Amino acid sequence: MASMARPAAVAPIEPAPIGARRAAPAASRRGVAAAVIGNALEFYDFTTYAFFAVMIGRTFFPAGDPWVTLLLSVATFGVGFITRPIGGIVIGAYADRAGRKPAMLLTIGLMAVGMLLLALTPGFATIGYAAPALIVLGRLIQGFALGGEVGPSTAYLLESAPPGRRGLYASWQIASQGATTLCAGLIGVLLSLVLSAEQMQGWGWRIPFLLGLLIVPVGLYIRRALPETAGEAGPHAAEASAAAVLRRLAGSHGQALLLTVPLLLAATVSNFIGSYMTTYAITTLHLPASLSIAATVVVGLGVLVFAPVGGWLSDRVGRRAVMILPRLALTLIAYPAYLLMVQAPGAATLLGVTALTTALAAISGAASLVAIPEMLPRAVRSAGLSISYAFTVTVFGGTTQLVVTWLIGVTGDPLSPAYYMIAASVISLLAMVAMPETGRAALDA
Repeated sequence: MASMARPAAVAPIEPAPIGARRAAPAASRRGVAAAVIGNALEFYDFTTYAFFAVMIGRTFFPAGDPWVTLLLSVATFGVGFITRPIGGIVIGAYADRAGRKPAMLLTIGLMAVGMLLLALTPGFATIGYAAPALIVLGRLIQGFALGGEVGPSTAYLLESAPPGRRGLYASWQIASQGATTLCAGLIGVLLSLVLSAEQMQGWGWRIPFLLGLLIVPVGLYIRRALPETAGEAGPHAAEASAAAVLRRLAGSHGQALLLTVPLLLAATVSNFIGSYMTTYAITTLHLPASLSIAATVVVGLGVLVFAPVGGWLSDRVGRRAVMILPRLALTLIAYPAYLLMVQAPGAATLLGVTALTTALAAISGAASLVAIPEMLPRAVRSAGLSISYAFTVTVFGGTTQLVVTWLIGVTGDPLSPAYYMIAASVISLLAMVAMPETGRAALDA
């Protein structure tokens, strides 16, 4: 690992003067909003689909067995994970060649197409098998777009951040996930309270997706007005095809790229276990649905609050410390925390454990997300993060809830989520120890 001791162009920089930290310029605040809006739409869509999976299944995948209907609905949502790595490669390379802004406009436009198909496609009873076919197509398009979203937008945040604030700016990529998880959960609960079961099944479940579509024109408008941060075309820009970028990443930055998947592993697993807490509380802890849904609200609030805390801390004490210490703490407390929750199920233990694990995971995850693109030069920064993020979320995010459910069923042990989280955390901790410190280094152009 000697070649990874420090990234290229590591001239140290001083933190911004105290007065400069108090308020970011208006353009920078707009840039943060523009960069995170696509990621926010992703998690809004994810949470909304999870809330209404049963109704979506009945609309597009009617079957004699309700379990088969639900399984087909969930499987269709998972189809979107298949195209994420492809989107990470293609759109990530496009962002490094053409610029961050064109790629960010492309991803949000494609996301709008996917959401539109889901919101407006008539049901199976109206158009037959064309209905599930269109829904699958929409998920594939959305997965392709989402695979290429994180790299360009995070690169934009890093490259437009004021000195000494890259961690704080990039942390809003994760904080936006919490904000939209919270919003989607609240909208879902509100609709379930004001609409009848028949209204929810007939048309009510489409309302949250239509509300999400209203954000798309705003996102396009804001992103179109952004200045480009990728700078002038570098010596590798002309050859920044997907294949060329892959060759360069594997050749010159292979060791760095190998660290990114285990580095993101724990954050991904923790995030999807967090989103599983409502199901876990209902099926394993046998708590009422009203209390169980509150776990989703706590996850959203926790990520929204503590991801910026992690980014802020990483700007002051360094990326590695903020990655390692909260993740180590989470590794140590996961077992006793879940044991307490299982032995004394109730509001205090469910919400307390959810809040604690979410806070620690968000703090560590924020530092991890910013450290990866900081290791890479501008010419492959977007593609490198897009590929590693899309691959990790596809392989581990897309299977975490399935694996946890399977483990609980096979072993009969309700502590299975804690074991899986601990295993993922240990692997990530090893990668974090091997990571170079990038917090005080200038970004390589």
